[in-house]
Amino acid sequence: MTNQASATAANASPQVIGMIERLIAFPTVSRDSNLGLIEWTRDYLRGLGVDSRLTYDSTGKKANLFATLGEGRSGGIILSGHTDTVPVDGQAWSSDPFVASVRDGRIYGRGSADMKSYIATALALAPEFLDRSDAAPVHIALSYDEEVGCIGVRSLIADLKDQGIEARGCIVGEPTTMRPIVAHKGTHRFRCCVRGKEAHSSYTNQGVNAIEYAARLIVRIRQIADRMASEEKKNHQFTVPHSTMQTGLVRGGIAANVVPRDCEFMFEFRTLPGTDPSRIYREVASYADLLGAAMREEAPEAGIQFEQVSSSPGLLMQADDPVVQLASTLSGQMPDGAVSYGTEAGLFQHAGIPTVVCGPGNIEQAHRPDEYVSLEQVALCEAFMRRLARTTVSI
Repeated sequence: MTNQASATAANASPQVIGMIERLIAFPTVSRDSNLGLIEWTRDYLRGLGVDSRLTYDSTGKKANLFATLGEGRSGGIILSGHTDTVPVDGQAWSSDPFVASVRDGRIYGRGSADMKSYIATALALAPEFLDRSDAAPVHIALSYDEEVGCIGVRSLIADLKDQGIEARGCIVGEPTTMRPIVAHKGTHRFRCCVRGKEAHSSYTNQGVNAIEYAARLIVRIRQIADRMASEEKKNHQFTVPHSTMQTGLVRGGIAANVVPRDCEFMFEFRTLPGTDPSRIYREVASYADLLGAAMREEAPEAGIQFEQVSSSPGLLMQADDPVVQLASTLSGQMPDGAVSYGTEAGLFQHAGIPTVVCGPGNIEQAHRPDEYVSLEQVALCEAFMRRLARTTVSI
């Protein structure tokens, strides 16, 4: 932490802490609706005289929110965050995960680090952003279903384009300990369904074992991953300096004495910026075609199918980009390289909006029982936002 940042790491204000407590109280697990939080935010901003744009999913049970603090002024900066959280099922929490608990210099609760503290700080300081009469606007962008594939933000970005709403830059507030991050990997997730033919396990020659064929494909995925680890040009900005692949979920079979007809597994790539994920997928699919042909020789109905569950591009910004320099000035920290996890930042950049990742908390605390953000990190984020409210810089 720089001396400048240390000097401003005063206590977080009661209004910011109160807003964090309010947002944590909304149980916005990705599988559930986020409308409680979104509609509360819409009404809160309406009370400040600010209109919000809501874009809904196909069910109408989830929505994004976009609001401009400083309507009528061009350009500006987007403060972006996702409203959904991962589940708490099976985790051993020492307090109610959806009731913020402030103790030992920390705020505990699901989403405290990832990433409701950032959103809450931006909302709490909305009145100060509205006082920026001589500066570019500040935009608030809240999305749904980031945790399951950066789904909601795509329609939010599309809506901005359709409406001709332009911003000069975006700050995605994922937990980075308030360090500006300029790069992250792309994430590409697939489901593979292997269909074989059932038979009694004593007559294996009469069946096609879907699990065994799936296993061959999983081994090939591992072999491709090993090759990338040894041959791909390394980028040592990342903790893992190469693209990765892994199989994370396998389901198949009904009994030990039945040749399994079906096996399903999910796998993913996490690619360095600049690595073409379609090339990797084609290699996997090509081997699957060979396996499928062998399976159909034994049973015409057998085969292998893929479904792309999600795909989010990586982020790669230059340290001298104006939005990166702005985040560096506001945080008092130099741009600090790359992270291996994915964010919505790559989608904003892909849409032509320069983007940096910078937010309170540590990613190591996310997704775990007793997730927390330190009050010091909240104070640093609040200082960051207050500097933004005072700046007249227009990137």
